[in-house]
Amino acid sequence: MTLRTAFTEKLGVRYPIVSAPMGGEAGGALAAAVSEGGGLGMIGAGRGDREWLRREAGIARAATEKSWGIGYLTWAVTEDAIADALSYEPAALMLSFGDPTPYARLVQDAGTLLILQVTDGEEARRAVDLGADVIVAQGGDAGGHSGENAIGTMSFVPTVVDIAGSVPVLAAGGIGDGRGLAAALALGAAGALIGTRFQASPETLISDEIGKALVAADGEQTEVNRTLDIARNAPWPANYPARTLRNAFLDRWRHRDDELRSTPAALREYEEAAARGDLSAVPVWAGQAVGLVTSIEPAAEIVATLVAEAERALARIGH
Repeated sequence: MTLRTAFTEKLGVRYPIVSAPMGGEAGGALAAAVSEGGGLGMIGAGRGDREWLRREAGIARAATEKSWGIGYLTWAVTEDAIADALSYEPAALMLSFGDPTPYARLVQDAGTLLILQVTDGEEARRAVDLGADVIVAQGGDAGGHSGENAIGTMSFVPTVVDIAGSVPVLAAGGIGDGRGLAAALALGAAGALIGTRFQASPETLISDEIGKALVAADGEQTEVNRTLDIARNAPWPANYPARTLRNAFLDRWRHRDDELRSTPAALREYEEAAARGDLSAVPVWAGQAVGLVTSIEPAAEIVATLVAEAERALARIGH
């Protein structure tokens, strides 16, 4: 059985699997490894640090001749940063969280495939209107940031598929194994964008401690909050909270965000903990499928496992 979809045809990749452009964590080594494994690897360029991207894009170029892409936070990026990214000739550029209208044509005019991530129906309709080549439907199960009123991935993906029409849709959020990929395909998606599972690979830019925390966690230990963004002075728009693992700092300040903002001593305490990489305070981004992450494995092997599991699941459905 082969997993050929409208997405694999459009991107020229073997499998309908994309690694999420996790800002600061998904660098060139991860992108290259996923692409070498047959998926589409994405570099998470976040807010547009050009020196960081220059290094990571160089790593990806040196490690693979296959297609890879770059992702940005729409609310934080600039036209200059996108133009810089396009100079590396990525196969695709992905924009998430915010209005991509000012940047869509810049990507399209460069001949680069435009991937737009959406968190609600309004964003999905806008993505279609802007001529997105691929739409990522991110449900509330996702790790990291997501929509304020995001619904579960199983409910959201079919809604976006119906809105998107002929535009390929990738499911995102709570997909941690091949069964999740198979479910996404059954819902009408053309593939899956996966974050947390690929975090737990040696190619990511996370610490060993974070990797161990992911392996030890389960979905019930995740929580959507704005508290840790406030603590780290991250200027995320209020309508995009984040799902992280619970920790002691979050436990202490839960439901007290306004008080935290006005308590300098607590913010200094957080800053000192962050400087130490103390996981009792700093965010560990994780989706609700984190319980399916049981080991640290090379990214290419993760791709192969996802494919094998999805093929077995689809074969069972076929019977």
